[in-house]
Amino acid sequence: MYNNPYAKIKENSINTATPEELTLMLYNGAIKFANQAIIAIEKKDYMAANKSIQKTKEIIREFQITLDMKYDISHELYAAYDYMHRRLTEANMKKDLEIMNEVLEYLRLFRDTWKEAMKVARASKS
Repeated sequence: MYNNPYAKIKENSINTATPEELTLMLYNGAIKFANQAIIAIEKKDYMAANKSIQKTKEIIREFQITLDMKYDISHELYAAYDYMHRRLTEANMKKDLEIMNEVLEYLRLFRDTWKEAMKVARASKS
């Protein structure tokens, strides 16, 4: 891994990222894997689709287990993540592009909302 300079840069960016930036990286990763699953389904490469869907589900589970449930919003987010997780399971069983696109849209919405929240937080610190 260390022979690849891009892998070293990626590792350094993860190690030096703030928790907010790590969350954004996870959203981007989930979007990337969902897109890969969609492409694999279109190509009828169901092994690759399964692998990408599983990676997407793992990221969503990570979001769920790291929620601080003392906040009301966390319960709402948990339910939304649970819904996406269940839909991904269904998409994986059926190799359903419509469901994958639905989940992808939710992931993009959550990511974009997170990015905006990061901007607002930065602006309030200035």
